[in-house]
Amino acid sequence: MTDTADSIAELDRRITFHEDIQTMEADFSDLHFDTSETVNRVYDRLEDRIAKSGEEHWFFLVNLHGTRIDPAAWLAYSRRGKALNLSHSMGSVRFDPSEETRGQIQRAANTEAFDPNLFANRDAALARIAELPSKRRKRVAHDPNYVLADYVRRISFDPETQIMNVDFSHFTFHHSRDVNEFYDHIEERIAETGRKWFFLIDLNGCQILPAAWVQYARRGKALNQASSLGSVRYAAGSETEADIRLRAETQGFRPNIRNTREEALERIAEMKAEEHV
Repeated sequence: MTDTADSIAELDRRITFHEDIQTMEADFSDLHFDTSETVNRVYDRLEDRIAKSGEEHWFFLVNLHGTRIDPAAWLAYSRRGKALNLSHSMGSVRFDPSEETRGQIQRAANTEAFDPNLFANRDAALARIAELPSKRRKRVAHDPNYVLADYVRRISFDPETQIMNVDFSHFTFHHSRDVNEFYDHIEERIAETGRKWFFLIDLNGCQILPAAWVQYARRGKALNQASSLGSVRYAAGSETEADIRLRAETQGFRPNIRNTREEALERIAEMKAEEHV
């Protein structure tokens, strides 16, 4: 599956928003998730459509009739699904899974302690959604975890090398508020300089929790498109690196992850040289 107009239109036909019951319906019927790239393209589109809906929270209704998830795609399916649910779902209900898919989801639910909400048919799934409480009236507001000073000290500019240093080391993005506050600050600092920069990003000990991942990816992509001459990351933990590489498969960027700061600086030097070829 590639991002052609036809493929995007096909995915859009599978995504329906029922405002009257605050539900996003995802039709995965007869979809074959054969690779992580296929998973990423589907979930990229789900995230885009939710962002364009104007509402942050929805119940998720997922049609699994004839859905196949190959072992090679399962990790991506699990990680992207968890991030999407924790960011935007008020409750997820699935219906009509095959025995194999039911088993995969049930095993994940047992490991990660969530209710799989698996039902035989759509009517039963809708009845379950009707029982779930809506969070929209409460307009979920995350408590702040940081103050401005926590961000200020983590951003610095080196005009001689054209590098903006971003220190995410030992920082935890718990949820979308942490992401938005930090990225708001980065955007303001860059705007003050009136120019673009190479981004050198220290990810040593950084944690991006599943509830923060969707917004982290969205804000990072927008910032890179607007203000980056090239981005290089280093010292990412295995979990963070795995998520970055997953999204890079379909979102049009090179992950550029290096082990050390020195290796990251070498990569930036290469990028500068490539500009002058």
